[in-house]
This record gives sequence, C-alpha cells and structure tokens, in this order.
Amino acid sequence: MRLAHRSYAIAVAIAIGVTSAGATTAASQQPKRIVSTFLCTDEYVFRLVPRARIAALSYLAADTRPVVSTIARQVRGIPGVRASAEQVLAFHPDLVVTYESTNGRQTQLLRAAGVKVMEVPWAQSLKDIRRITHALGAQLGASGRAEAMIRQMDSELDQARSIAPRPAVRTLIYEPNGYATGGGVTDEILAAAGLQNAGTGTHVTRSGTLPVEEVLSLAPDLLIFNGEHEAQPARADLILKHPALSALDGHSRMLRTSLVPLLCPGPWSADVAVPLAQLARGAQRTKTLHAQ
Repeated sequence: MRLAHRSYAIAVAIAIGVTSAGATTAASQQPKRIVSTFLCTDEYVFRLVPRARIAALSYLAADTRPVVSTIARQVRGIPGVRASAEQVLAFHPDLVVTYESTNGRQTQLLRAAGVKVMEVPWAQSLKDIRRITHALGAQLGASGRAEAMIRQMDSELDQARSIAPRPAVRTLIYEPNGYATGGGVTDEILAAAGLQNAGTGTHVTRSGTLPVEEVLSLAPDLLIFNGEHEAQPARADLILKHPALSALDGHSRMLRTSLVPLLCPGPWSADVAVPLAQLARGAQRTKTLHAQ
C-alpha cells in the first residue's frame, strides 16, 4: 500500500511538473511586443492582451477629432503609428496585427524584415465575429479573454431582444456626407434591437452616398443621424441638417446618436444593441400616437 501511495504521489508530481513546464513554455511563446497598425485590430488587441504587451497601436485608436475608436480615452499613453513600415520596425515588434487587404506594401516590407504579421479578415456577420475573436484569442495567448468578450456580446444581444418591439421599426442610419449605415453585422444588430434597415436595396450614387431625395422617399419610422454634435460643425455634417428633411416631421422620429461601435465589427459592436432597442420602443410609441 505504501508503495502504491508513493507511486501515485510521484505520478501526480510529474503531472504537475509537466503542466507547469507546458504553461511556462506557452507563456514564453506569447508575443510580448505587439503592434496593431489598423483601427479595427486596435480594438481587438487592446481588449485581449495586457497593456504591457502592446508596443503600439494605430494613431486612430486615440483620435478624438472626430472620435472613431471606442477605446480613445483608455489608450492614452500608448504610442501611435501610421502606415509606415519603418515606424513600426522602430518598436521592435514580435507580432504585427493588421486587417487583410490594408496597406499591402507595409505588410510585405515587415515580412521581408522577418517580422511575423497576422492579417485579420473583415467580419461580415456575428458568426464571423465569434470565429475571428476565438482565433485572435488563441494567437495572442488570450483565449479566456476572448471567450469573455463573446459572452458579453451575446448577453447584450439577448437583453436587446428581450425589449425589442415587434414588428420591427423601419429605420435608416444616416451619416455625415450622406452615407447610410447597413449590411452585415450592423443589420444583425439592428434586427436584435427590433429595427429593420429601411436602406436595404436603395439606389446610391457612384460614391456610395444616399441622396436626401431618397431618404424622403423611404420615409422611415426612425431616422438616426450617426454622429455627435461638433463644437465646430464640419462640411460633412451639412447634409444631416438639410432643410428638406423637415418634410419628415410628424412621420419620422429623428434622433442623433453616436454609433462608433459599429464602425469596426467586433464583440464591442453589441454595445449599441440595448440603446438601439430603447430607441426602437420610443419610435414605436410615437408611431402609435400618430396613428390614433
């Protein structure tokens, strides 16, 4: 019996030693000087790994004129890089994370210099977001954090669905310069929030914008102006104040809100789901009152 106990204790000790060695090896193989060169990979990298392992992010991560990043204030103090391979190499990265088909020349130069570059595909659906988040978590040694991000996303979507009005409210998100937000992940989040994208299948200009006349013909129940009031309004915002839009008074509920989380598709995009569901409920009540 003593021999059996002794053998068992030795086996456990060996197992613990092997596990510890494996964990130490895995930790030593994790990238320790990560540079993200694209806004949408900044969002992932900052959330997935400790700040001490981030050598630099793209300069847009901290940009506040205008705000295009959901982490603009949290990343203060982290160096920012632009589309320059030389600037990236100055940080001596052991991993560079970027999006596919963005700045191919930079990626080519970095790889030629022996730097590992991870290219992240663009997410076209919530399913894509889950797959990409898992893959990045595994590559960055942050699988647990990746799982937590996905759980948070699913929780916010479920909460939005629980308060979303039915039937869905016809909605158009209208942005500066006349662009209409929609498609892919955005449409899935709108659906979870009880909103139907009224801009689907509309005729846009060659530059991809939606003319004011088209907005008037759509006459959505809810017209959301995507953006924040600027202290110094830009020319791009003028179309959101076009006098012709007043023709929708009494028919469309018009609101202005920031939808920055939708700019880069990722688990954080679901942060707008509950606020959108609340806007949808308000628009539904307004429509009901007008119908009475």
